[in-house]
Amino acid sequence: MTSKDAKRNSAEQNKPGVRPGDKLNEMEKPGMSSSAYRVQDGVAVVTLDNPPVNGLGHALRSQIVAGIDAAQTDPGVRAIVLIGAGRAFSGGADIREFGSPKASAEPNLHTVIRIVEASRKPVIAAIGGVCMGGGLELALSCHFRVAVAGAQIALPEVKLGILPGAGGTQRLPRVVGVETAMNMIVSGKPELSEKLKDTALFDEFVAGDLLDGALKFAGKVVAEARPLKLVRDIRIDYPNHQAFFQFARNSVAAAAKHFPAPLKCVEAVAAAVAQPFEEGLKTERKFFVELMNSPESRALRHAFFAERACAKIPDLPEGTPTRKIERVAVIGAGTMGGGIAMNFVNADLPVLMLEAGQEALDRGLGTIRKNFESSMSKGKLTQEQFERRMSLITGTLDYADLKDADLVIEAVFEDMGVKETVFRKLDEVMKPGAILASNTSTLDVNRIASFTQRPQDVVGMHFFSPANVMKLLEVVRAAATAPDVLATVMALAKKIRKTAVVSGVCDGFIGNRMIEHYGRVAGFLVEEGASPQQVDHALEQWGMAMGPFRMSDLAGNDIGWAIRKRRYVERPELKYSKLADRLCEQGRFGQKTGRGWYLYRPGSREAVPDPEVDSLIAAYRKELGIVPRRIEDDEIVERCIYALVNEGARLLEEGIAQRASDIDMVYLAGYGFPLQRGGPMRYADEVGLYRVARAMQAFAAAPGGDAGFWAPAPLLARLAAEGKSFN
Repeated sequence: MTSKDAKRNSAEQNKPGVRPGDKLNEMEKPGMSSSAYRVQDGVAVVTLDNPPVNGLGHALRSQIVAGIDAAQTDPGVRAIVLIGAGRAFSGGADIREFGSPKASAEPNLHTVIRIVEASRKPVIAAIGGVCMGGGLELALSCHFRVAVAGAQIALPEVKLGILPGAGGTQRLPRVVGVETAMNMIVSGKPELSEKLKDTALFDEFVAGDLLDGALKFAGKVVAEARPLKLVRDIRIDYPNHQAFFQFARNSVAAAAKHFPAPLKCVEAVAAAVAQPFEEGLKTERKFFVELMNSPESRALRHAFFAERACAKIPDLPEGTPTRKIERVAVIGAGTMGGGIAMNFVNADLPVLMLEAGQEALDRGLGTIRKNFESSMSKGKLTQEQFERRMSLITGTLDYADLKDADLVIEAVFEDMGVKETVFRKLDEVMKPGAILASNTSTLDVNRIASFTQRPQDVVGMHFFSPANVMKLLEVVRAAATAPDVLATVMALAKKIRKTAVVSGVCDGFIGNRMIEHYGRVAGFLVEEGASPQQVDHALEQWGMAMGPFRMSDLAGNDIGWAIRKRRYVERPELKYSKLADRLCEQGRFGQKTGRGWYLYRPGSREAVPDPEVDSLIAAYRKELGIVPRRIEDDEIVERCIYALVNEGARLLEEGIAQRASDIDMVYLAGYGFPLQRGGPMRYADEVGLYRVARAMQAFAAAPGGDAGFWAPAPLLARLAAEGKSFN
């Protein structure tokens, strides 16, 4: 034996589940297998090995079948154990194969399941860690199942707009009961294995090593000559099931709204009760195919991959070193600064907050305390957790106290002069290697970096309000931002449970640069004849969480006013409706003043239409000589959403956004864009870019249309002409 052979054999023996003296099958040769096959004490152990969660890709499916086949022909094998390598049994389908021929290539999961069920020798699933989706469907096809406590059991397909497609809706109700199965399938949420301990899902729980327990259980099955059980043969006895399913349909339809998958899940489980098993499988398959081809599922699958893609930065190599972040400082204890601070203490990182005056500091710390007390009253925090979080926040009035922080985030007034004062001071007091971040929502981060002698340490971290709730974090990469600073901030975003999207430097970055044009179009629609209520209602019915006028009232109309004043000087060619300015001149800044585009009664956030606003709009139209026209809701939606799309295309062409799906994630995570639409760029792809471009050309040609704005961006025009899409 060569030294190379010895090393290889040593590596094979150290695989999860492989023991010294195990008999290794030829499938174990390097490069040939996603799973391992060995025989121990008359039991064939087939190890699912496809990191990170043993996804059931084509290679792994093939090796499971090969393992089952090898066990059938080996007279020394009396039982078979399927076990996952590492911490998971299987997380389900291999997402790396989604959309590729390998995903459905034989042996597909249906074939694997039939082969497992048909095994002449008992097949035992040994479940630990994660057993979800296709992994759970595979386990349900085994004759027996053993598990350890703490394993996560789920059929999460509904979160991708589909339902379990390999018998999950038919088998799970047979082992855990109809109502439990219904809840698990419709919600997609995982249950801990011990909560299902007393159901027929598990035959035994293992207290120690999972493989040892599975082997002992296999020995008992063989010694006792236990009959091979098939879940498909279990009869469901559920009296008065019609009433239960009608109740479920009503409840789910009300909650699911724009998503068809939850209701189809109900119908599939109903088929498990009302139909013979094979007929139920056909019903499940029919629904699965329908959902896979639905725009909602395409959008959800797009969002799933987009969220993973936005963490990847093409020119930032994997393994780029990161800086240690153990202490954080926040400049400003207002609404934004307090929300930012809460993110870090929630992740168990100490935060030092700086304010200019004691009263403002006390007020900010008091607000944070109230927020945490509110969470505690709702059962979201224990007393101990509350005390721990509050102990991690301290305040100061002195910049010198920030000297030991590893990261400082300024959350001061959105004015370049104020930012300059803050960053020049931070440059003086912060230790070498500290990251200096700005929470600016629109300003030039390159210019902010120039106020320091360390531009490589400066980055934008644009949180969205309320910062402790909203998932989005725009990470603004300035020209000089060091790779390790970017890598650190992206890793930190994950730690504080944010969806981080990288943006280049431009006015407004990705989100606010696009939303400005969305708001401009909304203003023109009101000028032309729509009411603010109609615009809001049309977009909210289409799926937006909040229409543009209610959103402006919530954020503060004065914020947009300040931006427009700057635009009038810097970009005089941009057209705006002056209606919003007239509103602000009357002090109607929105919810905070009780009056904006709507009225807000004390203590209420309900937007109430205001006749005074109607009068203001009518007078403004008369002043401009505009005869209001009837505007359909479809036009409102198209103009507002296509305004987002066109500006998004410009951002892509300029390299401000790395990819179209990043823009979609910004809008899904930060702006209330409907998840079932997949984001503005994905929605444009669904409509078809040729149709989008033609609609823009029609808007440009309409009387009073802004031909310059509605000219399709060069990237959009090119893709439309070539029959291509953004994503």
